[in-house]
Amino acid sequence: MIFTTVLFYVLAIVLVVAAFRVITASSPVTAVLHLILAFANAAMIWMLLGAEFLGLLLVLVYVGAVMVLFLFVVMMLDVKMEELRAGIKTYLPLGMLVGLIMVAEMSFVLATSWGQVGPAADMGDDYNNTRALGESMYTEYAFAVEVGAVLLLVGMIAAISLTLRKRRDVKYNDPGAAVRVRAADRVRLVNLPSQEAVNAKAADANSGEQK
Repeated sequence: MIFTTVLFYVLAIVLVVAAFRVITASSPVTAVLHLILAFANAAMIWMLLGAEFLGLLLVLVYVGAVMVLFLFVVMMLDVKMEELRAGIKTYLPLGMLVGLIMVAEMSFVLATSWGQVGPAADMGDDYNNTRALGESMYTEYAFAVEVGAVLLLVGMIAAISLTLRKRRDVKYNDPGAAVRVRAADRVRLVNLPSQEAVNAKAADANSGEQK
């Protein structure tokens, strides 16, 4: 019991530090890497609480897929931090207000439920956590699952549209125009006189002017 308690606090401290670095890191890539660390610690905390399926799902879906997608998108977008910091003073008061409201809400929930937490319920050896979670998701919370799927789809489309924006420093090739090109449009034959003929013509012109 003491080992699991110490491990819980260690994981919780690392999780809080990683989450703080997500919003304070100067580089977007560093922020995404700290977010991956935060998800990994949250998955281990869920494993300690007995939610093995949720912990593995967090590692496989978010750390293994979504965060890798975020990392590639951030690297492809080439985000310029100078432009992002340009209006930070304008939105800082509103951001601090929203942050304080969220901290107050979480503190209220923890304060009201801290003394009401009892021992874990004995579900029996034949209890299947994955099956119970699936039945709840696709029966009682089916609408919430569909809304989450739509939000993920919108996020994927938004990421693709951001990477396909027009850039002036990139050259694009039109395969159709390359196939339709003709030799007469690309090659021009020019009849250039030899150097001796040019010199002779220049000499005749000089002699004519002297006369």
